[in-house]
Amino acid sequence: MKDGFIKCGAITTNIIVGDTIANSKAIVEGVKNAYEKGIKLLVFPELCITGYTIGDLVLQDRLLTSVEQAISDVLKNTKDMDIVFAIGAPLLKYGKIFNCAVVIYKGEILGVVPKINIPNYAEFYEGRYFTSGEGIVLSEIDIAGRTCPFGQIVFKNTFDKDYAFAIEICEDLWVANPPSTELVAKGARIILNLSASDEVIGKSEYRKMLVASNSGRLNSGYVYASAGDGESTTDMVFAGHNIIAEGGNILAESKLFENGLIYSEIDVKKLAYEIRRNNSALAQEEDAVVYFDQKPEESSLTRKFSPTPFVPLGEKEQKERCDLILTMQAKGLQKRIEHTHSKKLVVGLSGGLDSALALLVMTKAVDMSGMDRKSILAITLPCFGTTKRTKSNAEILAGGLGVEFEEVNIAKAVKQHFIDITQPEDKYDVTFENAQARERTQVLMDIANKFGGLVVGTGDLSELALGWATYNGDHMSMYGVNASVPKTLVRYLVKYYADTTDNKEVKKALYDILDTPVSPELLPAQDGKISQCTENIVGPYELHDFFLYYIVRWGFEPKKVYRIACYTFDKKYDKATILKWLKSFYHRFFAQQFKRSCIPDGPKVGSVTLSPRGDWRMPSDASCKVWLCQLEEINAED
Repeated sequence: MKDGFIKCGAITTNIIVGDTIANSKAIVEGVKNAYEKGIKLLVFPELCITGYTIGDLVLQDRLLTSVEQAISDVLKNTKDMDIVFAIGAPLLKYGKIFNCAVVIYKGEILGVVPKINIPNYAEFYEGRYFTSGEGIVLSEIDIAGRTCPFGQIVFKNTFDKDYAFAIEICEDLWVANPPSTELVAKGARIILNLSASDEVIGKSEYRKMLVASNSGRLNSGYVYASAGDGESTTDMVFAGHNIIAEGGNILAESKLFENGLIYSEIDVKKLAYEIRRNNSALAQEEDAVVYFDQKPEESSLTRKFSPTPFVPLGEKEQKERCDLILTMQAKGLQKRIEHTHSKKLVVGLSGGLDSALALLVMTKAVDMSGMDRKSILAITLPCFGTTKRTKSNAEILAGGLGVEFEEVNIAKAVKQHFIDITQPEDKYDVTFENAQARERTQVLMDIANKFGGLVVGTGDLSELALGWATYNGDHMSMYGVNASVPKTLVRYLVKYYADTTDNKEVKKALYDILDTPVSPELLPAQDGKISQCTENIVGPYELHDFFLYYIVRWGFEPKKVYRIACYTFDKKYDKATILKWLKSFYHRFFAQQFKRSCIPDGPKVGSVTLSPRGDWRMPSDASCKVWLCQLEEINAED
């Protein structure tokens, strides 16, 4: 439960239809199994005490009496286990039978939730036996000598306000307006679904989509447990299809026709942040709340966090995403060309990743506009640190893409500038570096003016986050096509283009660019090789992009970002290294906001952007003290 991670499970046990004694023992064994794995919140299938396929036997007094005894046995045998779980049972209330979820914790019943939507079509005939719980907000029910809350309840943890869950039962999920919509509005962050969904061709795919989409629509966790082996096969088969989802993503899923337990950690603080961030999310009065005193403990993590959260994991998804992003970038630039009636597009082509991507986008934009590629002017601007390798790659790439290419050596102009401001040529400080970046920008802007053109910016999202750009130098352009593309994604986009192009010249240049160390090349080369490696100065971009995603997109606390970074990169970076660069990220992110407050226009292509006109509004003089104070409490040697 530390950092909002609640280890949740969905379990399907082998049942015997009608044998409540055997079924209660199976439930106890299932709870014990889950408890030993550290699960804190567990859900069983619908009517698992009796079997969903019990038929008319559910009307029998003997069966209903045995249900209460079975529940008593479950309570007695789980009272020493620190786990909240929900089981399905038919129960009497108002002289009617309700299809219920019984929520249990440490030998006590926290509450009972009746099913609202009672299916009565095709193979389902629940209307023959059960009464709907619709309209029952909070009442009471007597079970096994206990009086318990009964109704549409939100169960809330006393120690963590974000750890709150509610119940749906099978059909409740499949209707047009599921109860979970209102339950989440009342504060639930996780929905447990006790289900008995029979298996027919194509249904498992739809069921999975339904669970994922409902969790995404409501920004909730969803834990779905379905009936499986042991149910009657007189007219149906049940596959025990269990699913755990969070915010539209599947965290765990069982194989069909294999009864058992699945589990993962649902991040309720992440979900709470998204609801807090989304002002269109509904909020309602909490009129039926039951509190439970499950104390917070650290859950071991089993769920996966992508080390490159901005990049899709699957190869097919990567290709589709890369193609879409390149198109979005090009469409943004195409509109800007049309609006400004630009005759020329100008870019500084360094032979590095960012400018290569910008040029690829520019060629796509002019192709879509029906313009000649000669309307693009790629300019290399060598100075003190430029190497033969990068300059050559810039020239080869421009030639291969069929754009105009020019060289403007700025060394003489920069040296004159040093004389003007009395800056020693051999003093390799920030002035030495920034003078080159600003001179390059001035040249690009003035050449664009000559032709009635547009300077296309090359800087990426990672550089904006870290402030790794010269203010009013490479920080500035007339349209920044890479503004919301992080460095890790830039690499994938360039590689995608290289992998899919038939142009051998372009392919070769791009592959060599991908192998070139990331560098601004502002310090003199050593033996003809790059002497200045960006990642040695600001840290690994894969770490910074990971930090950026969870800090900006999800609002994670520093200690939580540190924890999941250590978990994700545990084979690559030690804890001290991760802590060092995380501190550096916070320092730079706060200190460099002034650069982001006046960045050029550029298209948003992903869920994170730092445009002051879009997703990120932050004062330039905000303090990072409270964030860094939390990191100071961390001992990286632990």
